Amino acid sequence: MSTIRLTMAQALVRYLCNQFTEIDGKREPLFPGVFAIFGHGNVTCLSEALEAVQDTLPTWRGQNEQSMALAAIGFAKATRRRQIMVATSSIGPGALNMVTAAGVAHTNRLPILLLAGDSFVNRRPDPVMQQVEHFGNPTITVNDAFKAVTRYWDRITHPEQIIASLPQAVAVMLDPADCGPAFIGLPQDVQEIAWDYPESFFAPTVHKIPRPRPDRDSLAEAVRELKAAKRPLIISGGGVRYSGAEAALADFAEKHGIPLCETIAGKGTVTHDHPAHVGPIGIVGSTSANALAGEADVILAVGTRLMDFTTGSWTAFSPDARFVSINAARWDANKHRAVAVVGDALETVNELEAAIGDYKADSAWTKKGELEFAKWNEALDGYQKPTNAPVPTYAQVVGIVNAKAGDRDLLITAAGGLPGEVMKNWRVKAPHTFDCEFGFSCMGYEIAAGWGAAMADPSRTPIVMIGDGTYMMMNSDIYSTVLSGHKMILIVCDNGGYAVINRLQNAKGTPGFNNLLRDCRVKEPFPVDFIKHAEAMGALTRRVESLADLGDAVEWAQTTDRTTVLTIVSDAFTWTPGDAWWDVGVPQVSARSEVNAAAADQQAGRKKQRVGV
Repeated sequence: MSTIRLTMAQALVRYLCNQFTEIDGKREPLFPGVFAIFGHGNVTCLSEALEAVQDTLPTWRGQNEQSMALAAIGFAKATRRRQIMVATSSIGPGALNMVTAAGVAHTNRLPILLLAGDSFVNRRPDPVMQQVEHFGNPTITVNDAFKAVTRYWDRITHPEQIIASLPQAVAVMLDPADCGPAFIGLPQDVQEIAWDYPESFFAPTVHKIPRPRPDRDSLAEAVRELKAAKRPLIISGGGVRYSGAEAALADFAEKHGIPLCETIAGKGTVTHDHPAHVGPIGIVGSTSANALAGEADVILAVGTRLMDFTTGSWTAFSPDARFVSINAARWDANKHRAVAVVGDALETVNELEAAIGDYKADSAWTKKGELEFAKWNEALDGYQKPTNAPVPTYAQVVGIVNAKAGDRDLLITAAGGLPGEVMKNWRVKAPHTFDCEFGFSCMGYEIAAGWGAAMADPSRTPIVMIGDGTYMMMNSDIYSTVLSGHKMILIVCDNGGYAVINRLQNAKGTPGFNNLLRDCRVKEPFPVDFIKHAEAMGALTRRVESLADLGDAVEWAQTTDRTTVLTIVSDAFTWTPGDAWWDVGVPQVSARSEVNAAAADQQAGRKKQRVGV
């Protein structure tokens, strides 16, 4: 057997360089790059290996371990899970900074390879700097914290172990059912050890994402359910987009007269004006989709994990409604007593089409979907209509940005008030142009994801919309994008604090407290000059003083040669109405009558919940 002598770190890097994938018939690197912040746990060995291959496997310098890992996740979303970025940190705080990002990837079923330095296996110099000691179990390090938020976890304690570990990590990250983050801990002393690795371990390998087909009996049962339906409704989730099943599902819905609505992760499955489309569903959804959900007798849920924002905490559907769930993941397919069809979305929809024949939903039901959606569009026109009010609403801001965006421009947001506002008000012009990370609702995802998305596809411009609270939480990748030449347009809606959570607080009976700046324990509240701050990081900027100037500012931002930041003061109290219910904890006893009334309302709402498993 031919061997090559390499350090463990060098062998790991060589392996990554020789993994490939096929995208639209063209061979591409499976691992196109590495986001890195080096410290003593990864700078002497892993960085030495990465430096030697920087033209093959480029390394990008992050500003914060969490944000660089979030950038990798944004990249994975933009490539629809067909390529995987690597993020590496030193030990201790650097590693722990990536745990939040791992939670984002885990929740959203997105691949990222996380490599963190670790303590010495030989324990000779223990305790080393940044080592957390567990007196009763010296094998535990901070890297054990990743176990709760990764799909694959390993610690390499012998250089030979990567031969078994790396292929398994890749397999998990490419598996449609188990897809999520993989973590590998790299002890400092093991990184340096030389070993005679088989040359065959580094043979170029082209990976293909598997497309599991559904069980025949499960598919037949699903067909029976759908054929018996008078009022079927399709819920399209993120799995539809990752499978590339958008066109197949859209054609299926239109051909059979079935209204199609979208989850947060699924928005962008179809264009806004597709004949079968009836809007987003759920708590941040449309009155049109929610009206149909309440009357549907069979719900075909495709590629969705049915989170509470989709189901209205399980109050959006009739208690008698039956579910057919198509999902690559058994866990998701079997929720709420659904007819579980475990399989790839594209393959399953195609087989469903072949088996269902000339079935059509009741024509009155199809027409109801069209009428409800027309009413929703009319309502959106009203919410977005410009006025002379000194402070514009989110709906007005989103409407103008949406109108000026190019057909392929990618909208990105994640937390605060904007997810609800863009879910309702953003009218998708082309599939796969919408990224709202709301599985983990991670403040700080947005700008970092914009960097990753711009890197993934430089032919389109990410439009990142955030509030002032998110800007303050994580903004350093404005600087990263200017340094690296990956442009985004960043629109900051300044509403004076954490406005949407203030809304929830008020709605449940507690007056404004510690959310809006004016309600915090401060000497005197004052706004941040985001323009000056962004300029200091190299961005081009413009302060938009009125709604009338916003369209011109967006057009200007589209002509610039680098990341461009626009700021506009926006209304903290006016939101696009919704009609779905959400289950949150409300105190059962309070000195405030408003809280007691909210608790009574919450208990009443819970009586409408569908009880499932």
